[in-house]
Amino acid sequence: MIIYNVTINVDASIQENWLTWIKEHIPQVLATGHFTEAKLTQVLVEEDMGGTTYSVQYRAKSREALDAYYKNDAERMRKEGLQQFADKMLAFRTELEVIDEYTVNFQN
Repeated sequence: MIIYNVTINVDASIQENWLTWIKEHIPQVLATGHFTEAKLTQVLVEEDMGGTTYSVQYRAKSREALDAYYKNDAERMRKEGLQQFADKMLAFRTELEVIDEYTVNFQN
């Protein structure tokens, strides 16, 4: 399982508009069919550069699905954010391979 992680630092001047936009953008990325789920999180550290940092983690169906996203959809999806928010946000992307997953089952 591959997680496609996009970390974005957002300037305070656009934060509200960006949050509204990203909550609409994530379902559009999922609609490409390459991912099974996504999580939007706020990074809980104070940035030296200011602003607020968020992470969107998309769970890819497979390595091939992520590669197909890069080939067919990524450029278009990235352009949407850049066109709207230009130099008021800074994004970088990482790929994470899930090695193992653990859960806690509490019995009452």
